[in-house]
Amino acid sequence: MLTDELSILLLYGMIVAVVLGLKTTGMMAQFDMGYLLSARDEPRELPKMIARLDRALWNSVTALALVTPPILAITLHDQSSSGSLVAAQVFVLCRLAYFPAYLFGITGLRTALWLAGFLATFALYFLAL
Repeated sequence: MLTDELSILLLYGMIVAVVLGLKTTGMMAQFDMGYLLSARDEPRELPKMIARLDRALWNSVTALALVTPPILAITLHDQSSSGSLVAAQVFVLCRLAYFPAYLFGITGLRTALWLAGFLATFALYFLAL
């Protein structure tokens, strides 16, 4: 059964995949293909924007790993509610806005969005129990 919360999780996974694609495209524009195809044992410094994308990507993969268990539990136990839907919506909207806030260095907003998304994740855990 595809709940609204599960649909939001899938949407977020797609958003993270798009960010990975943007980072990869940016790296392809900066580095030669030989380096990109290598084991990259000799690290190179990423340009500022690509480095920010990289950090935002890893933060978002962590957020994805944290939000997946409660959404799966809510779905598997048929516990979907208006509260779980709102928490999932807050999570995905905050995480969606987090990318440009991080990319363009809007520090206070970035932190507030991260915190709101994290609290929404915590609420999903609480609702799943």
